[in-house]
Amino acid sequence: MSHLEQTIRTIPDFPKPGIQFKDITPLLADGDRFHETIDLLKARHIDREIDMVVGIEARGFIFASALAYALGAGTCLVRKPGKLPHTVHRQTYELEYGTDAVEIHSDAFQPGQKILIVDDVLATGGTVAATVELIQSHFEIEILEIDFLIELTFLNGRKKLAGLPIHALIEY
Repeated sequence: MSHLEQTIRTIPDFPKPGIQFKDITPLLADGDRFHETIDLLKARHIDREIDMVVGIEARGFIFASALAYALGAGTCLVRKPGKLPHTVHRQTYELEYGTDAVEIHSDAFQPGQKILIVDDVLATGGTVAATVELIQSHFEIEILEIDFLIELTFLNGRKKLAGLPIHALIEY
């Protein structure tokens, strides 16, 4: 994975001092590396009969859509409030200084579907934990795994996802 990691640049002090932002845009711009990323994720799930790949706003959409296409599955979007045009279910969650929420269409899944959740980075785990809660509280589905391009292990985001299978291609 080191060659994938080499295409991710670190931007110091973005968006605020002390943060070492992991910029994935060079990986996305490199067709070979992006293709390899999707192929690596596809290989994990090729025989699992996944019905739907869920992408979390916004960069998760990129990976979820490409992976859904590669697997022959559908894709579904989890978005910030007010972005989805149909009736929605909403899950509010705590931030360091306040609250936020995620929404999903109320008809996003059929009972019994097998789903995969995908996002670009697992940091503190708040958004993905809210996504899991949102989906599990409103739908009768099976979450097979939660996949990330990057996991920032020092932020311990996995703790908020205890009991769920998690996979990251790159760890920092």
